[in-house]
Amino acid sequence: MKDRMLFLKELLNFDKKFQFIIQQNMEQQQINYFELCELMDEYSSFIINRDNEEQWANMKESKEILLLTDNLRMNASVCVQILEKYRALLLSHEQEAVTDYFRNIENCIGKEFGDFEITSQSKVLLIGSGSFPITLLMVAERTGADVFGIDIDDEAIQLGKQVVNKLGDHLSIQIDKKSVTELAVVKQVSHIIFSSTVSNKYDILDQLYDVTNKDVLVAMRYGNGLKSLFNYPMQMVDDTKWHIVEEIMHPQDVFDVILYQKV
Repeated sequence: MKDRMLFLKELLNFDKKFQFIIQQNMEQQQINYFELCELMDEYSSFIINRDNEEQWANMKESKEILLLTDNLRMNASVCVQILEKYRALLLSHEQEAVTDYFRNIENCIGKEFGDFEITSQSKVLLIGSGSFPITLLMVAERTGADVFGIDIDDEAIQLGKQVVNKLGDHLSIQIDKKSVTELAVVKQVSHIIFSSTVSNKYDILDQLYDVTNKDVLVAMRYGNGLKSLFNYPMQMVDDTKWHIVEEIMHPQDVFDVILYQKV
């Protein structure tokens, strides 16, 4: 097991690198995409390392870790957004590359709903579609379902549409800057996926209760334990509205999934 101080030093080093990337982005400096890919791959590997999970369990209540957790999660999330934007821009110049981080996400998608199959008759909504909506593309390609994505970032919406036009213009994919209550099709949606980096996902889940049909299935991506440094963790829900139908654990993936249906 790693020394406590070494473990903390590694976390601080990741956070320092994330902050540097974010500052570069804010100042509109050129970011080295491949170095950012390498950083996110290293962080992904760190998060799913079982030795690190044990160290985390031993010191998760320490003052140093509590101060770091929110910053690391937020900064890692922002760097993922930056990474997706660069990947989308590279795609437009025929230079798109698939890194370990993206392979990890793609591997998760196939196991998203467990035994609850998506078919060509399904309507799937992704909340937090991002600049490179790989989930929308893979679900639509594999199942023939109608898929919809929403996001609050104008640039992500624009880039996401460009990616879909380039890679999936033959698929039924629609991306909008709308809230769940503004989405006309939300009553017909059969499956909903929450991106793990949506900070207010449980507030949105509460809103969904009144605007969705009685059979809707919600896949909430989340991360507890060490994975909470990369994803927003699971929270308690109103048990008069939602109940857990399945927990899908992915030890070798950067997030886990919990499935909800209406009570």
